[in-house]
Amino acid sequence: MQDASLQVVYVSGAAIGPYLADLAHLRITVFREFPYLYDGSEEYEARYLQTYVNSPASIAVLVLDGGRVIGVSTGLPMVDEEAEFQQPFLQQGYDPRTLFYCAESVLLPEYRGRGLYKAFFLGRENHARQLGGFIHTTFCGVQRPAEHPLRPADYTPLDAVWRHFGYVPHPELLATAVYTPVDHGFPADGILAMGVLNQPQWVYAELDLASLEQVREHGQVRNYRDWAD
Repeated sequence: MQDASLQVVYVSGAAIGPYLADLAHLRITVFREFPYLYDGSEEYEARYLQTYVNSPASIAVLVLDGGRVIGVSTGLPMVDEEAEFQQPFLQQGYDPRTLFYCAESVLLPEYRGRGLYKAFFLGRENHARQLGGFIHTTFCGVQRPAEHPLRPADYTPLDAVWRHFGYVPHPELLATAVYTPVDHGFPADGILAMGVLNQPQWVYAELDLASLEQVREHGQVRNYRDWAD
């Protein structure tokens, strides 16, 4: 049951703009957790979230506690997303014009278990229905190996939650990305390189080689130890 003391607000397009700083801070806070392990910056987040401001068909489901943003769930038509997000679907023959992308749902830990995920999913799905023209709603999840050294002992994947709302995994829809590690950071502007699994391609990013060497030896992206082959 949803907590009656919390307020759920729906904003779209340019109306998301006033909340950008709050959303950036929230994403940076939550995405440091496993399985994301993402060391974000407010500068990058502002650029990333501008995509939703620029799309008049986007949606942000905000959860407020006394005016403070403590959770958000975002979505937009796939054709308004970056090409890297569209590519796995194009490779499998999907028409991005028929897809509504449910991007992220982030919620501070102390507010979890209060029924807010239902508001997140229904808010985005209802928005997609009102827009019309979509066949599927979809989102992506981060995959980490079960033996990952930063995986908490009490970690529970959200697969059961996603299935409860009617979403099932599609292993053929895969993309890869490199996030700035949370334990050994890269320069403040971060890196992001995305590619399609098992496809001939170049995937590249600008790196500080000294930082990369530290990560290879000590960081959670242990290239030599975990992926020696």
